[in-house]
Amino acid sequence: MANSTREEFPIKRTFIEETFPVKEVSAESVREKNIRHGHISTVHIWWARRPLAASRATAYAALIPAPESDQEAEEIKRFIAEFSKWENSLNEKYVERARADIRRALGYTPRILDPFAGGGSIPLEALRLGCETYASDYNPVAVLILKAVLEYPQKYGKKLIEDVRKWGKWVLEEAKKEIGQFYPSDIVEREIGLEKSKEEFIPVGYIWARTIPCQNPACGAEIPLMRQYWLAKKDNKKVALYPYVEGGEVKFKIVGDGYEPFPDGFDPSKGTVRRARVTCPVCGAMIDDERVRWLFRSGRAGQKIVAVILYNPNKKGKFFIEYPEKRI
Repeated sequence: MANSTREEFPIKRTFIEETFPVKEVSAESVREKNIRHGHISTVHIWWARRPLAASRATAYAALIPAPESDQEAEEIKRFIAEFSKWENSLNEKYVERARADIRRALGYTPRILDPFAGGGSIPLEALRLGCETYASDYNPVAVLILKAVLEYPQKYGKKLIEDVRKWGKWVLEEAKKEIGQFYPSDIVEREIGLEKSKEEFIPVGYIWARTIPCQNPACGAEIPLMRQYWLAKKDNKKVALYPYVEGGEVKFKIVGDGYEPFPDGFDPSKGTVRRARVTCPVCGAMIDDERVRWLFRSGRAGQKIVAVILYNPNKKGKFFIEYPEKRI
């Protein structure tokens, strides 16, 4: 039997090997992080979850051939950029074109294997592209997520939605019994930022800081260990904790959009800790990293709540209030 040569089985280059709209797909991947309703990230938190936009775009670009001209390349790049948008992920026009392009390029339905699929982004997008998809993971939590994302919706359909609602409600009620006292729903009057409101604001989280005592004998203040003071850092919302000293004690107030303005010269990115060395906000004393570690090992470190995260069922976004809470 004659030996096979490279010429008999030429290796075709794919689109992603030649070019790709990196900037546009990256922007959609970042935007996707703020999408909650309908996103698989709401099924279960997974620390290495790949963006759906990038998974969809790269899978498609890896299954179609390299462009034959610059004009064709630009047209496909525009399509990929549009297809990576969240609102087009279920658009039949885009999905059908992508599937048709893959079938035309390969002449068969490709088999896709993701042996370490994690949160399921890549196999989910491979299914969307019409591929025969296989996924696995050695982490049993990831396997359960994969079943919930890839297998159960196709197997059970609308019944799955009903069961998720039923058992989600059960989990919520059981959680309320155990930890509901820490998230009281009867708090109806709060002072939020610059406005007084009588609407219902429910605490949904508490921001803590580890503390150590200042080693200056003349001070001894409780120092909150915080690398930075940002609470929200988005283009349309910047909120931070502002530390100030009162009676030899470090206290905080909320500043930023919707609250008091940022004080002159205040940089929220600079906290009390830098490379394990600590600066006391009260007296300015420095504590080196070895001393900080010794304070923790000897049980002299503490902790304190510095802020509360609030939720309003009738308003969008999160709200913050310093701790102890201010009441109207």
